[in-house]
Formats: sequence, structure tokens, C-alpha cells
Amino acid sequence: MVKYLIIFLYFILMILIGIISSNKIKSDSDYYLAGKRGNLWQITGSLLATILGSSAILGTADLTLTQGWAASWLLLSASAGLFLLVPVSMKIRYKGKYTLPQMIGDFYGSEAKMISSFIISFAWIGIIAAQIIGAAKIMTGFTGLDYSLGVWGAGAVFIFYTIIGGQISVLKTDLYQSVIIIFGILITALYILFIEPVSPLKMTTLNFPFNEGFHPFDLIVLILTYSSTFIVGPDIYSRIFCAKDEQIARKSVVISAIVLIPFSLCITFLGVFSAYKFPELHQQKGSVLIQVMQSALPDWGVGLLIAALLSAVMSSGSTALMTSSTIISDPISKGLVQKNSRRNTKIIMLIIGLLSILLSLGVQSIIQSLLIALTIFSGSFIVPTIAGLFNYKASKIRSGTAMVAGGAIALTGKIIALNWNNRIGNSLIIMAFVVNAMILFIGKSNKLIFNQVKPDHRPNEPVNY
Repeated sequence: MVKYLIIFLYFILMILIGIISSNKIKSDSDYYLAGKRGNLWQITGSLLATILGSSAILGTADLTLTQGWAASWLLLSASAGLFLLVPVSMKIRYKGKYTLPQMIGDFYGSEAKMISSFIISFAWIGIIAAQIIGAAKIMTGFTGLDYSLGVWGAGAVFIFYTIIGGQISVLKTDLYQSVIIIFGILITALYILFIEPVSPLKMTTLNFPFNEGFHPFDLIVLILTYSSTFIVGPDIYSRIFCAKDEQIARKSVVISAIVLIPFSLCITFLGVFSAYKFPELHQQKGSVLIQVMQSALPDWGVGLLIAALLSAVMSSGSTALMTSSTIISDPISKGLVQKNSRRNTKIIMLIIGLLSILLSLGVQSIIQSLLIALTIFSGSFIVPTIAGLFNYKASKIRSGTAMVAGGAIALTGKIIALNWNNRIGNSLIIMAFVVNAMILFIGKSNKLIFNQVKPDHRPNEPVNY
């Protein structure tokens, strides 16, 4: 009964925050960027809540079944990506408007902006679906609720509060949810550590950093397709755009990167413990973490873990939904400051949310749904965006071709890796980055510019690009 009450109260709280936030929306900037008033803790909390979704918690725990302690590389690679983001975060905050495609449009033209808008929105349906899958598995595992009801229930709640409250609602819910996530997982890990007599290092032979389930080549692919999305990622950039100033954006990224390191060890430990305690779960579907923790924890611990896990998936889902809907609304509305842009964004949000729910009903693998989406994105946009941030110029045709070709090759590689041959598929994913760069850089183009002064500029005046 306590478990059902916690889920009910949690959903009611999120809905109330959305309703309260909607009353504070006075402008388009409030809806899309929370008025660019995000403080250090709001931006840090939102970054962490966005990152710590289904893949980070349920996905990492499930990976320990085959990778052991090497499963911690998932979040460690995310941390590495954030550290690499730090040097360019101020540049992103300065150049950014509302979305990543707007930046790409400034770099390469309106055609590139349109291409990136549709590719990202298509890919992000998989990321939103991964969060809905996670929420449904949480409710199914802890309460026995039918999976499809969990999908519709969780999806409806975060779609509702995101639509009505916009970015203000997302930032507020993310801050509370990040606290619940971190303390929930930390307390759970400490409780298990103190009650279990066996050393964590003796629970599995699959050691860190590499083992028979995770090889150095796998790490290279993970860095290319996962770490890179924290250097160039629409969800991450949307948090940075909401910051009050560049210093807050930079500090929030650093704090988030640091927090992810111990968190990765905590969640990997819980997964390793689960695989050690119940080895038969190797052959079962569903989240190993949910099934084991329910049998190992007292009632208060189960309630705390439910709140933490629901917070993780709902916060990531709302951020992804807000980001993807804003991205696709921009070209359709011909700008996010137009009269009907907010209405269009809400309609698009509802459509993307429903598509994600339908995908969740058909695909029940969190990691597969997430990594397919991120592979498409990274193959398309990592190289062009980093080049653009350093003022590289390329023609509209070459930039658009590089994005489409890179994404298509990467997607093909991921499908092959998942269904036929892992090494061939991963080799194709790496090739996607090479092809993307070759199309973008080889041939007639402008040079990479760092501090070049415009020809008609007088020496003593500031330069604005």
C-alpha cells in the first residue's frame, strides 16, 4: 500500500509544480528558457536530473549482468564528456539562442538548420521512449502494474506538466528530482554495503576497467557515441542556455561532472550486488535492480528507491520532450518569437509524446532505445557542431550532406552491431565520424577562424560575430 501511495503522491506533486509554473510564464523566453534566470543549483540540478535517466540507473544496473564493474564506464564516459564541455560552455552560452539547430543554422545556413531539426527530433523520440520504458518498468517491478498501463500513466504525467509549465516547470521539477535521485541511490547503496558481509570486489569476476564483457574497442565506441553527446547535445545545451550567465553555466557543468563519478560507482555496485545475489536473473527480462532491491530493502527503502527511480526517468523525459519539441517548432513556426510559436510547440509536444509512448509499447529495451538515438545524433552532429563553434565555414551542400551521411552510416552500424556482428557494426559507427569529417573538411572551404578581424573593422573596436 505504501508503494502505491508514494507513486500517487509523486505524480500529484509533479502535476502541481507544472500548474504553479504555468502561472509564472509571462513571455516566450520564460517558456523556452525559464527567462534565462537559472541559478547555479537550478542548472546543476537540471543537468544531473537530465543525465541520470533510465540509461544511467536502470541501464547501468542491467549492464552489470554482462559487464560487471566495467558497466561504470557508461556514467564515467558521461562525466568525461562534461569535463570536455567545460572549455566550450561559455562559447555555447554566448552563441546560443534557444536550440542547437539554431546554432547550426548560424554556422552553415537555414538548410542545415532544417536538416538538424528533423534529425534530432526523430532521434529524440527514442530517448523519450527510453524514459517512459524505465518508468513503466519501475511501476511494473515494484507494484505488479501492467506494463502498458505504466507506459500510459507515466507518459501522460510528464507530458502534461511539461506542456503547461514549459522550461520553468522542467527546471523546478529537475532540481527536486536530482536531490531525490542522488540521496535515494546513495542511501540504498550504503544500506546494502553495511548489511552484506561479502566484499563488493568479490561479488563478480568481471573487473574494471576491462573484462570479457567489455573491451577497449567498446570503450572507444562508447566515447564516440555517448561521451560526445555531452560535448554536443541538445538537452545539455538547453540547460546551458537557461543559465543566468556564462560563469553559472561553466560551474554547473563542472559540479555535475564531479558528482557523476561517485554516483557511477554507487549504481554499478547495486547492479553487481543484484547479479551476485540472484544470478538466475541473467536469463530474465526486466530491470534486475528493481527485482533485487524489492527483496533486499525494508519498506522505507523500497519507497525511497521508487521515488529516486521515478525522478530519474521523469526528469530526463521532460527535458528531452521540451528540447525536441522546441527544436521542431522553430522551423515550423518560422521562429520561436512568433505569435503562434508557443501553441505550435505544445501541439508538437503532444504529438512527440504520443509517438514516444507508442514506441515504448513496442520496444522494451532501455539501452537499445537510447543508444540507437544517440548513435544517429552523434554520427550526424558532433563534428559539424564543434567545427562551427570554432567558426569553421562550409557550404550548405557539404554541411547538409555530412550530417545526413554521418547519421545514416552510424545508424546502419548500430543496427548491425545489435543484430548481427558487433565488431563490424562498431567499425561502421567509427567510419561515420570519418566520413562526416571528410565531407565537411575536404575540398574548397573557408579556414578555421579563431580571432580573425573582419576586413572592414577598425582596429580599436570590439569584434562581434
